[in-house]
Amino acid sequence: MSLPIVHYNDPILRKKGEKITVFDAALLKLANQMAASMHAAEGIGLAAQQVGKALQLCVLDLRPSDADFKWELDGAKPPLDLFMPMAMANPKITPLAGTDELIYEEGCLSFPQIRGDIVRPDAITVTYQDENGVPHTLRCDGLLSRCVQHEADHLNGVLFIDRMEKKVRATVEDAIKALAKATRAAAKKP
Repeated sequence: MSLPIVHYNDPILRKKGEKITVFDAALLKLANQMAASMHAAEGIGLAAQQVGKALQLCVLDLRPSDADFKWELDGAKPPLDLFMPMAMANPKITPLAGTDELIYEEGCLSFPQIRGDIVRPDAITVTYQDENGVPHTLRCDGLLSRCVQHEADHLNGVLFIDRMEKKVRATVEDAIKALAKATRAAAKKP
């Protein structure tokens, strides 16, 4: 069963998620529901805040993308089909030393039809726990790196529009205001 995705200007999107300390059937169910929601919306990442939960949990699935990126999970390079969709609890990101910062257009399931250029480090290491509490280390670049960073931002109440340069944000400001207005109106409906 998929969950409804929260849109911008819902206050939950600005809440920092609580650290995951209990890895139980309820967390596994939530991760599976989040993955179903992400797939239903044709996304590649989804954070708990986007389904109304202020938790340090996100899900990713880049199998549908045709982007070129590299990864190393726990020192190996397993096929994507073996570990995606993946759940990340309590992720901690470190940009790889000497990595370039690249501009890439991003979108967000909480901002339908709104896209903009964002600058992020191209290659990162992320330590996290999976939905069972098992610790992992993922090194990645390209779209996978960007997706992890985008979702980790959500877990800390940071939105991709916060990372847009002023001139980029100006090009989507009217759409952002219209979305905020529509979200407020929907919240008032009984």
